[in-house]
Amino acid sequence: MEKVVHMSSVHSPNDPRIFNKQCKSLAKNGYDVVFIVPDSRDETIDGVRIVSIPAPKNRFERMTKTIWQVYKMASKERAAVYHFHDPELIFAGILLRMKGAKVIYDVHEDYITSILQKGYLPDGIRRFLAAGIQLFEKLARKLFFIVLAEKYYQERFPEGYKILNYPAFNIIESRTNGLQKKNLLYTGTISEDRGALNFAYLARRLDDINIFLIGRCTAELHEKIKRIAGPDNDRIRVRGIDEYIPHEEIIATYEKGSWLAGLALFPATPHYVKKELTKFFEYMAAGIPVLCSDFPVWKELIEDTGAGICVNPDDVNEISEAIDYLYHNPEARKKMSRAGQEAVKNTYNWEQESKKLLTFYHKIINNT
Repeated sequence: MEKVVHMSSVHSPNDPRIFNKQCKSLAKNGYDVVFIVPDSRDETIDGVRIVSIPAPKNRFERMTKTIWQVYKMASKERAAVYHFHDPELIFAGILLRMKGAKVIYDVHEDYITSILQKGYLPDGIRRFLAAGIQLFEKLARKLFFIVLAEKYYQERFPEGYKILNYPAFNIIESRTNGLQKKNLLYTGTISEDRGALNFAYLARRLDDINIFLIGRCTAELHEKIKRIAGPDNDRIRVRGIDEYIPHEEIIATYEKGSWLAGLALFPATPHYVKKELTKFFEYMAAGIPVLCSDFPVWKELIEDTGAGICVNPDDVNEISEAIDYLYHNPEARKKMSRAGQEAVKNTYNWEQESKKLLTFYHKIINNT
């Protein structure tokens, strides 16, 4: 039985991509799987041995002490393959390569673009950090096997092997008929660049909708959302104020609710206009029509599959018209629901991606 080690200094022990998809799939197929991650205790879940390291107290500690702790724990395991998920662990990956290990760098984000649009950092610092990440990623391309969670990351890593972040849960029975309310759902991290303020303005302008936001949201942003939403701000509700919401709870939210649409009304930023959001495929698997921004990549996915409607995220009137259309046309909702689920069944699912993961590991371990 070959041992493989996954490593993260940032993600949670039950991270959907790392733990629920990759680690579980590998364990299910005969690998001895270890996941090194900040956690409160060691434990084994579904055949995956979680090795805990102390959670860092701040970003500086994460970038120094935590990286070293991850490396030390990883080197003790003497694994056939090491698979890390955060760019700061490139240094740990280099040390493991120097010992002759086979190392995979799993690219989850466009980190360079993400850094450049962090407005709270001075411009000079942003450019310095982005240049540093670019330098490290050039080094990573020479030293590691590269796995990509998104198609468009291949622009930076043309040699990268795509193992895409499609949903791993079963198709959920759709609840698109007989809706009594215009209940709209958003899942995932809640932030301004993910449309949080668009949702707040929407709740302020439209008095016949309810918006439910499920995911981590800072207390400061929550207060801003409530201020913008206005006096009747109970029509926008947040679950996850300064709190991580387990993916299992998000799936339960899909299952138990009757949702008019799943939202992704992001403002246009370089970081998101090319991404195929994981939430798209989750909404589709749950039979929830998608209501999202009209970025070209998003339109191609959503309109080609017939799974929803794309709108200008800054045009409340256009959004309102789309909501009304969905509400007053149950047959159209049903058609979108079925189209989304068919697309997930046939293409956008983890079952197919897990086969690619297993093939990739087999090639690496056997040098084929």
